[in-house]
Amino acid sequence: MHLFWQRGYEATSISELTAAVGVSAPSLYAVFGSKEDLFRAALQRYLEQFRRDRGQLLAAPGLTARAAFEALFEAIADGFGHCPARSGCMLVAAETGGLGEAAAHLREVLGAHRAGIEAGFRQRIERGQREGDVAASADAAALAKFLSTVVQGLSIQARDGAGAQSLREVLRTALRAWPSA
Repeated sequence: MHLFWQRGYEATSISELTAAVGVSAPSLYAVFGSKEDLFRAALQRYLEQFRRDRGQLLAAPGLTARAAFEALFEAIADGFGHCPARSGCMLVAAETGGLGEAAAHLREVLGAHRAGIEAGFRQRIERGQREGDVAASADAAALAKFLSTVVQGLSIQARDGAGAQSLREVLRTALRAWPSA
């Protein structure tokens, strides 16, 4: 997972993967079937960790939608900013090395996962609208797209070396666009 996360799909070789896992190429293929299948398994693990470690922040009871996003964004800034490998988000980083013709369909897989995160953002904003802490007139879809775009941009900033404090400043700026209730 960490190799794909740091280097991207295309730039990660089978020899690097076998060295990291500590098995031979035939054993790797016997367990996972292909590099793509291993990538998909690594991606699934990453997403499970994200949901467990970060995703539950949006669902936390007793928080307004804005407070939930503030908590999520703090956790993301800390995670991105303090990662020694400067990896950012795997859903963004996996494409950094490019996806050649043979793996171009993985772009759709990654895009679908990013869209799923955006949908989760939208659901939390809509919950806030139902609970009265987000203006009913707010465009939940547009706000969710904006916030997910900011997070994706933070991933690139983190890969470029931005620290947690710098990332927090970007997030605070983004939250100024939050619609008042």
